This record gives sequence, C-alpha cells and structure tokens, in this order.
Amino acid sequence: MPGSKTNAMNRSEVLAAVRAIPPSADFVWDGKDEDERPATVEEMRTGIEAARKGRGRPAGSGTKEQVAIRFDNDVLAAFRAAGPGWQTRMNAALRDWLKSHSAA
Repeated sequence: MPGSKTNAMNRSEVLAAVRAIPPSADFVWDGKDEDERPATVEEMRTGIEAARKGRGRPAGSGTKEQVAIRFDNDVLAAFRAAGPGWQTRMNAALRDWLKSHSAA
C-alpha cells in the first residue's frame, strides 16, 4: 500500500545503522566451512533445473494413443477393483485376446 511503513526508521537512519555494523560482524565466507558458503549463481541455476526435471507428468512411451471408448460398468468395476494399474492390465487382456483371434 502506498505510504505504509514497515519500520519506524527513515532512509538515512537505515543507512547509518548499516554503516555502523562492525566489519567483524559482516558476513564474508572465509573458505573454511563448505556448508556455510553461499551458493554461486551457477549452482543455484543447476539446482533449479534439477528441481524442474522432477515435476509434471512423466514422459510417455510414445507407442500409445489416447481414445474415448465405452465399457460396461461391471467390466470396468472388475478391473478397477484390482487396484492401481487397471488400465495396463486391461491393455494386456486385450492383447492376449488378439493372440487367439485373427485381427484380419
């Protein structure tokens, strides 16, 4: 909001307070503890890219096609009742049926 203050200090008072910090209290990495070292820009970019790769849906195999198809409720219920992976099992059952029936 315009005009709202987050602290009671004005700009010159903030600058004076920052300048009054003794050099011993100012953080400068001394190279002794790797865990305390701030991350470099390149390390941060690498971390962000790694986090992005794990997001979203996994890449598909590229061999399947999404279609709209209608099945009887009892057939769907039977496959779904077996738990996760029911679509994969249904695909396997259809593939098995094709082995014993001519596709032509």
